[in-house]
Amino acid sequence: MRLARYRLNGTQGVAAARADGTFYGLSTDDEHFPGDIDELIAQGPDALASAIETILKGKPVDLEKALLLPPLAHPGKILCIGLNYADHSAEFDAQVPDYPVVFGRFPSGLIGHGDAIERPKVSDKLDYEGEFVAVIGKRGKHIAPDDALSHVMGYSLFNDVSVRDYQMRTPQWTVGKNFDRSGPFGPWLMTADELPAGCKGLRLQTRLNGVTVQDASTDDMIFDVATLVATLSSAFTLEPGDIIVTGTPSGVGGARKPPLWMKDGDVVEIELEGLGTLRNSIRDE
Repeated sequence: MRLARYRLNGTQGVAAARADGTFYGLSTDDEHFPGDIDELIAQGPDALASAIETILKGKPVDLEKALLLPPLAHPGKILCIGLNYADHSAEFDAQVPDYPVVFGRFPSGLIGHGDAIERPKVSDKLDYEGEFVAVIGKRGKHIAPDDALSHVMGYSLFNDVSVRDYQMRTPQWTVGKNFDRSGPFGPWLMTADELPAGCKGLRLQTRLNGVTVQDASTDDMIFDVATLVATLSSAFTLEPGDIIVTGTPSGVGGARKPPLWMKDGDVVEIELEGLGTLRNSIRDE
């Protein structure tokens, strides 16, 4: 099931896709509106399933005419994984990690599908990083690897846009990963039952102005989704609505010679086989 948050004619809503791919939705001013996706995930799988049934009884929604919002209005922890593909580590001359490289993002930087990534005034080194996201649906601490995927309720896409010179100014990547309007997330959330377990064996691509710049299989990940969930849960409790941004493959602009930076007017697309495509333009601040 695909679930999307949208704004149409000044009103927000939630839509779900029927078997034929047509989206039906309810807006926040509808008396039957069941709540935002975050709230429904927090209430548990039964509440979510019931809410989806209600949403599918709504009106058809043309998402091409709507502004798509990040799938979660208020994600909890945004846990990003660096250097999670061996080829990506190699292109930066970095050692392949034996433990996940974890950093955080702030919700304030998130934008949705179709919205514009902002190239900041202070830098022209704006880079793309195509990734997929695992969305936590069940609370857990010290989760066993064999049980880890039962805590993932769905998946989405993310462009972990990096302002490279600011990222590399200090050993901590926080600033370069958290500029305003630098975290495209979407276009929708797809429930885990619609994809292979842990999104294994899927093709992940990034295209810049129609040219493929990243192309890999999710099987190339150093730490797969189950390992990430289990490992992260040893440090802190994972809660419904937390997201894990699972890492990017090789081909990023900053590792190319000469570098390939995104600029005003560019269009960048992230596609995961079976899930869809996250598309955003670039505009100068």
